[in-house]
Amino acid sequence: MTDPHVAAVLVAAGRGERLRAGMPKGLVPVAGIPMLARAARALERVPLIQYLVAVVASGSEAAAADGLDRAGCERVRAVVPGGASRQASVAAGLAAVGEPEIVVVHDAARPLVSPAVITAVIDAAVDAGAASAGVPLRETVKRVEAGHVAETVDRDTLWIARTPQAFSTVLLREAHARAAADGFTGPDDAVLVERLGRAVRMVEDSPANVKITVPADLAMAEAALGGAAAPRTGLGFDVHRLEVGRRLRLGGVDIPSPRGLAGHSDADVLVHAMMDALLGAAGLGDIGTHFPPGDPAYRGADSLVLLGRVGVLVAAAGWRPAHLDSTVIAETPHLAPYIPEMRRRIAGALHLAETAVSVKATTAEGMGALGRGEGIAAYASATLVAGP
Repeated sequence: MTDPHVAAVLVAAGRGERLRAGMPKGLVPVAGIPMLARAARALERVPLIQYLVAVVASGSEAAAADGLDRAGCERVRAVVPGGASRQASVAAGLAAVGEPEIVVVHDAARPLVSPAVITAVIDAAVDAGAASAGVPLRETVKRVEAGHVAETVDRDTLWIARTPQAFSTVLLREAHARAAADGFTGPDDAVLVERLGRAVRMVEDSPANVKITVPADLAMAEAALGGAAAPRTGLGFDVHRLEVGRRLRLGGVDIPSPRGLAGHSDADVLVHAMMDALLGAAGLGDIGTHFPPGDPAYRGADSLVLLGRVGVLVAAAGWRPAHLDSTVIAETPHLAPYIPEMRRRIAGALHLAETAVSVKATTAEGMGALGRGEGIAAYASATLVAGP
């Protein structure tokens, strides 16, 4: 086969529970760039791959697509939701990938894959119909039962299978269809092809192609990339007038008051200032960019819900909040009794510890419009770091 039509299925539908990241695995930053986007960029460095389909955790499609776009990925044809198992997720990718002659299947949990290895696996699949990256075992292997060695295993014929794997698309679809009909679930796609009696050629992988499963793996990958990106800081400010008949909400807490803040949403100046600080630190513009003023969709909107959306945008850009600090300027009412609950609700919206959220209150000492009680203002700063 000369100059084959090649596409890729990039699998990133894991929930990331063992990483304890609080987000789908594909969105977890690796040195400031989402894991999914790093793996996609590696695939896009292979000229043979004409396009790819990303398979992500259900509900994270928009965040994943945004992260891929921000990372400069240009050959992503589709972002589709995965299934309950890896095998089901690959099947979802196969359904969306079209009709290439060769399909590459790669786990986004291996974002450091070498373009040279990807190319070698594709070449092997063109020749043999099926190929997998892997590493031969070079250490002594023991089979253990009840804590004791039962046997020393001959390692000469043993390999550890990895991704990327590449196949004739027709062959891989046949293998998935047979497995589904038989109710068989395998650990990778190669074993599905093996069940058809077809040989899978092994291609030796690079030691750098580590799989990120637990926090220690993430630290190792970031060390290989030269460490995590430097922290960023953003500033936010918001101010609203007070009006009779409006509800007063600050930090997601309803506060008894004859007057509330006027605005299109719930006019929560504290949360709005924090949203702007987060967006600014991540280089994502301001509140108006993402939640246009006057848009009917945000009339009376709960600002804590919008804060949660900002958290997802920040994560998709490869960052997470490490600390939020803020000051509310209000002559009345007295806010101190409500601050602990404000911190709790803000932290909950961003999946942070309460100790990572600081809320302070002061007055304008009777000076200016704020001092006359005509409105309430808030300042906020946000510190973002890379990684989960």
